[in-house]
Amino acid sequence: MRARPKNVLLLIFVVVALPVFWMSFVIKPDATNEVLVEHRLAEMRERLEFAQNLNKIREHDLKVLQSQFKFMVNSQANLDNHSRASSNESILREMQQALQNYSRQTDHQRIYIPSIFSYLPHLLGNDGSVQPAFKISQNRIGVTMVYGVPTVKRARESYLIRTLEHLVNGLDEQEKEDSLIVIFVGEPFDLEYVKEVGKEIEARLPESVKNGLIEVIAPPASFYPDLNQLQLTLGDPPERVKWRTKQNLDFAFLMLYAKNRGLYYTQLEDDVIAKPGYMATMKNFAINQKNNNWIVLEFSQLGFIGKMFKSQDLPLFAEFFVMFHNDKPVDWLLDNLLTVKYCSPEKSPAHCRKVVAEVRRRYKPSLFQHVGIHSSLKGKTQKLKDKDFAKQDASLIRSHKNPPAELRTSLTVYQKYMLEKAYMGETIFWGLTPEADDTVEFHMKPPVFIQSFLFRSGNREHPGDKFFNTTVEILPASHINDNGAIIENQPGSKMYPEGDKGFLIVGQFNKDGLAQGQIKPEVGEIAVIRLHSQTKGGNWVILSEIMLQTPKR
Repeated sequence: MRARPKNVLLLIFVVVALPVFWMSFVIKPDATNEVLVEHRLAEMRERLEFAQNLNKIREHDLKVLQSQFKFMVNSQANLDNHSRASSNESILREMQQALQNYSRQTDHQRIYIPSIFSYLPHLLGNDGSVQPAFKISQNRIGVTMVYGVPTVKRARESYLIRTLEHLVNGLDEQEKEDSLIVIFVGEPFDLEYVKEVGKEIEARLPESVKNGLIEVIAPPASFYPDLNQLQLTLGDPPERVKWRTKQNLDFAFLMLYAKNRGLYYTQLEDDVIAKPGYMATMKNFAINQKNNNWIVLEFSQLGFIGKMFKSQDLPLFAEFFVMFHNDKPVDWLLDNLLTVKYCSPEKSPAHCRKVVAEVRRRYKPSLFQHVGIHSSLKGKTQKLKDKDFAKQDASLIRSHKNPPAELRTSLTVYQKYMLEKAYMGETIFWGLTPEADDTVEFHMKPPVFIQSFLFRSGNREHPGDKFFNTTVEILPASHINDNGAIIENQPGSKMYPEGDKGFLIVGQFNKDGLAQGQIKPEVGEIAVIRLHSQTKGGNWVILSEIMLQTPKR
């Protein structure tokens, strides 16, 4: 039964007008309520625009299907009885030939609008070229935030798992249900590696993959042109032109894949760390903009890290990156697009910067920090750091008065987070992923009695950066002769399990990243206390608290 117009109007009035009347006149005005309503309306406005954009896409798809259906009907009507009885494959061949004939007959009458095929003509006639060649997905849609994380095989250390753990740990349970993290494995010519990455992510973050928070995709090799036949531009060597051209196409593919999955899209990299609570900050920053004419919100000042877009704008950026994929790096193309779109050649550069700043808005302090050292471009070292990254919270550090010691470690130290400063309680110690037999050593100067110890790893901002499978070991002064050589089987050796090189094992880190305990006085003065990694670690490591307590005099 069809609804009457009057009934429809009455229904709209009941659904829309009455709640507004109730909120305006029945509920008492309250400043807090007004702010909440404004935020909700802003979010609903964003979602409405997103839905309208989806409708336009569906309308276009419907027109294409309608056109194809007409051709199918016409082709079927023109077939003779013998053809009607032929197989589906034969019918499809007939239809394809009919379409080609139609195309040849009417080419001179048509005006063709440029599309992605104009810049990547090799994609024509190959639908598989614009579909992922590999995919792990629960097909989650309708979220507020989609995070795109492109990754490639690196010659040295991979930072991907650590980045994903930071992103997941920085979300609360509600945010995990309202987010989607898409990992784009940009190795189309090495599907075995792609599968390995997928298996590792499933093994290390099984719950996030199972519930749909994390997806893994890889593009087909046929999506890319011949990367060995590119025009050399900007005076760059062939290897760099190939690297940045492929990156442009990687980003375009990822954006087009993600465009209908959520309200906003944020581009990240596979070697970043995130400030806890980053999603709430980003969402509030977007909703609280005075107007909605922004096109990019930035949450990091580096490259393409932390760049947030409205999903409805992604086709614009993807098309621009494809159009100039051979010409410039992707972060330069972003700058160029904004200049072309918003700047007048008749105005000054200062005016251009001003108008671009109105649509490209920056949040400070930065929510994402680049931590990778080795670039995805072979042989390139990347030491860029975001100086605006959120300053460390003093409450994350616990200081103690420790005895004098010479400090040594085989771990690679990250930035300024030195072991010496951590020992003095000035900052944390932060080291790259431990290998088996890596150590952090405290050489007592002079040897002292140590009554108890406490080592706390990880902190609230980086809860996953903990020591695991790591023992606490001591070297009694009595185990060293006057020449510094180790003396085996000394008194006190049987009090604790023996390690190597005369060390005794007095404790180990638990699942919470904490190691603490008492040391028997019979051991005597201690020359060295060390943390000894027994296996290769899965994350970087932080020491946020170091306490070596000596007996009170």
